[in-house]
Amino acid sequence: MQEASATEAALGSVKKLMQAGDFGKAEKVLLPMLAESPKHGDVLYLIAVCQRYQKRYTEALESLRRLRLSVPEHSRAYQEIGHVYRGMNQIDAALNSYSQATLINPALEASFRCQIEILRVVNRPELAIRLAELEQQLKELQATPPPLIAVTDLISQGKLVKAEKLCKAFMLKNPKHIEGMRLLADIGMRLGVLDDAEFLLESAVEFSPQSTKARIDYIQVLRKQQKYQAALAHAKILIEQDPDNPQFQSVFAVESMQSGDYETALATFDSILEILPEEPVTLTSRGNALKTQGKKDEAIASYRRAIKKYPAHGEAYYSLANLKLFSFTDKEIAAMESQENNPSVSYMGRVYLDFALGKAYEDMGNFEKAFSYYERGNSSKRSQSRYKSEDLTTEFHAQADVFNESFVEANIDVGFKAADPIFIVGLPRSGSTLLEQILASHSKVDGTMELPNILSLAQKLRRGEKMSGTSHYPSVLETLDSETLAAFGESYIADTRVHRGNAPFFIDKMPNNFRHIGLINLILPNAKIIDARRHPMGCCFSAFKQLFHEGQEFSYGLKEVGTYYKDYVDLMDHWDKVFPGQVLRVQYEEVVADLDTQVRRILDYCGLEFEESCINFHETDRSVRTPSSEQVRQPIYQSGVEQWKNFESNLDPLKQALGPVLERYPI
Repeated sequence: MQEASATEAALGSVKKLMQAGDFGKAEKVLLPMLAESPKHGDVLYLIAVCQRYQKRYTEALESLRRLRLSVPEHSRAYQEIGHVYRGMNQIDAALNSYSQATLINPALEASFRCQIEILRVVNRPELAIRLAELEQQLKELQATPPPLIAVTDLISQGKLVKAEKLCKAFMLKNPKHIEGMRLLADIGMRLGVLDDAEFLLESAVEFSPQSTKARIDYIQVLRKQQKYQAALAHAKILIEQDPDNPQFQSVFAVESMQSGDYETALATFDSILEILPEEPVTLTSRGNALKTQGKKDEAIASYRRAIKKYPAHGEAYYSLANLKLFSFTDKEIAAMESQENNPSVSYMGRVYLDFALGKAYEDMGNFEKAFSYYERGNSSKRSQSRYKSEDLTTEFHAQADVFNESFVEANIDVGFKAADPIFIVGLPRSGSTLLEQILASHSKVDGTMELPNILSLAQKLRRGEKMSGTSHYPSVLETLDSETLAAFGESYIADTRVHRGNAPFFIDKMPNNFRHIGLINLILPNAKIIDARRHPMGCCFSAFKQLFHEGQEFSYGLKEVGTYYKDYVDLMDHWDKVFPGQVLRVQYEEVVADLDTQVRRILDYCGLEFEESCINFHETDRSVRTPSSEQVRQPIYQSGVEQWKNFESNLDPLKQALGPVLERYPI
C-alpha cells in the first residue's frame, strides 16, 4: 500500500514536470521506475508522451507497443499512437489510431478533435460522411454531463461495478436521461443482464424516438437475445429515417442476415459499397453472409477484397481461417506477419491475426509455431477476461446440491408437458453441429440455432431484482411452485416459435445448456436431451484454437478449458444419477466410425422413424452459423479426430487439468 502511494506521488511529480514542458527531465525520473516495473501501464504511457514531445517518434511507438502488450485495450495508448503518427505526418495511420481510441473509449474528446482537424485539412471527398459523423459525435460528447463522461471512461477501463454505481446515482436525479439509460444498458449487456438492458433501451427509444444511438443499441440487445424480427423492425425504422445513411444500411443488412434474408442483406451490403467503396468491415460482413449460405468461393473473394483495401484488417484474415477447408498462401502468411509491429492494429485485430496465423502454420505442419500463435491469441483474450474457473466449479456444485434425489423426487410431474424441444448440449467443438445437422435433416425436425432462452431464464433467476450482486440461482428453484415452473416452460415454447418451421419437433443447440439440465427437467419434463461428447483432449484443444467471440471464456487457456471439461463431466455424472436414462450420450468418435448405427440410435431415442436423409445430412440445404458450417456440408471424415496429437508436447497443462477424466474416456 505504501509502495503504491509512493509510486502515485512520484508520478504526480513527473506530471508537474511535463506540464512545465520539461519532458527530458520527466523521462529521466520515469526510466528507473520502468526498470523496477517493466509492465507498469502509467509509466509506459508517460514515457511515450515524453518521447513524442521530444520528437523521438520511433522510441515512442516502441513504448506504446510495450504498453499495449500489458494493457491491450488502453484507449489513451491508441490516442497517443495517433498523436505520434500525426507528428510523423502519417495521416492515414493517425486517423486509424484515433478511431480505435474512440471505439474503446467514446469519451476521448481529443481523439475526435484530431480526426476532425485532419479531415478538414486533407479535404478528401470520400471521407465527407465520416467528417460529418465525427462532428456530430463531438457535439454530443460536449453536451454530455461530466458524470456520464466519467462513466464512459470507467466502462472503457472495465471498471463496471464502479461505473454502474456512478451511473445509477446520476439516473436517480435524471431518470429519463437518454445517454444515462444507454450507458446503464451498456453495463447491463457487459454483465450479461440482457433483460434489464432491453428494458432500459426500450424505454429510451420510447422517450426519444429520434435517438439513433439508443435505437442501434436496442437493436443490438434484441439481437443478442435472438429477437431477430423485432431487431429487424427497428432497423427498418432507421432506414426510413435516412435511407442513404451507410451506418443505418449496415445495421439493416446485419439484421436482415440474422433474420435469414440473405438476398436483402447482400444487396444492402453492395449498396453500402457503392457509397463507401471497398469498405473492409462491410466486405467482411458480406463474406460472412456468403459463408453462411455455403458460397465459399464468393466469401473468400469478399474477405480478400477487405484485406486488399486494409492489409491490417485482422477480422478478414480470421474469417478466412475460420473457413476450415481453406488454406492460406505463402504471400498471405507473410502479409499477416508483416503486421506484427504495426502499432495501429487494434487489440482484437491482433487477436484475429494470431488465431489466423495459428491455423496457417497448423495447415503447413509447423505445429510449434502454430501453437505459439494460438497461445498468444488466447493469452490476449485471457488478459481481458474476468473468468475464474473456481467460480464455475462452485456453480456446478450448487446445481448438484439443489438437485438432490429428494428434490427431484418431489418435482417429478411438474412443468409444461410439451415434447417439442430436442436439446443438444455439451462443450463447443464436441460434434454438436454434426448431430444438429443429422436431426435437422429429418422431415419432422426443425433445425434452429443456439437459442439463448434457457440461459436467459437462468440469468433472470440468478440476479433476482438487481443488475449485479448476489446469485440466487439455482437455490431459488426450491422456492418456485409448479404453476410458475409450468409457466416458464410454456413461455419457452412460445418464445422459440419464431425460430421454427412447421415440424412437430425442433432443436435447441445451445451447448452451455448442460449446466441447466435440472432447470430444463423442471420446466419441460418431456424434452429430449442429447449430450454431445468428444474425447477430452480433442474437444478441449479444438476449443482452445477456436476464437469464440463471447460466452465461452473458459476456452482461453489450457488449464481453464481442461478444468471446465472435468467439471462438465462431473455435473453430467450427477444428472445421470438423478435423471437416469433421460439424457442420451453420443460419442463423436463413434458417430464418425459408424454413422448408420449412431443415427438410428439417436432417432430411436427421439421417437422418430429412420429416414435416409439423416445419413445424407451433408446434402441438406440450410444455413449453419457455427464454426463447423463447412464440415457439416461434407460427408463424415476422420481426419480431424486426433489432430490434437500434433500438439501433444504443448498440452501438459491440459492433461493435468483433466486429471482422471482422461482415463475414463469414453464416458
